[in-house]
Amino acid sequence: MTITIRPADVRDAAAIARVRIDSWRATYRGIIPDAYLAGMSEDESKAGWERILGAGPNTASVFVAESDGEVIGFAAGNMLREPRYELNAELTAIYLRPAFQQAGIGRRLVQEVAGAQRAHGATGLIVWVIARNKIGRAFYESLGGELLVEQPFQWDGIDLVEVAYGFRGIDALVAACAALPAPPPGPALH
Repeated sequence: MTITIRPADVRDAAAIARVRIDSWRATYRGIIPDAYLAGMSEDESKAGWERILGAGPNTASVFVAESDGEVIGFAAGNMLREPRYELNAELTAIYLRPAFQQAGIGRRLVQEVAGAQRAHGATGLIVWVIARNKIGRAFYESLGGELLVEQPFQWDGIDLVEVAYGFRGIDALVAACAALPAPPPGPALH
């Protein structure tokens, strides 16, 4: 299996929407109400990604991971208008189809986004994750993320708790992504 990471374009919007929804339904079952997960609209998500990907030159960066020409994951980031916790860029999204999670693809996507944000002038990066997402939290911690804050927030009227992880040196984050060994292929990758 060959995984290719490349910059996303507007033609990827539908595939990105599907990956996001599939990932949410797998990751957030039991955390987000089932009715909300079932009601997620691929068309709405696609329209949002078309706006982001068609916006023209800006400081956003979106990368997709492909396997045999199929988008199986993506990550996105952007520069912040105002720094948060003294960090000037944000990893805004990273999602993989469940069968491809924990195979080293996520760290490759983060490495690309962090490198692109560094090219825009980023010196540090923040990422937010739902507090009960233990796999996501472990991922950011394995990359050296510093827990900055845990706080309540609302997502579409749902009360949740989120945590922020900070990467104060973007070069160190890029190096951590490159240094982590890829896990051995497992049955989920077949």
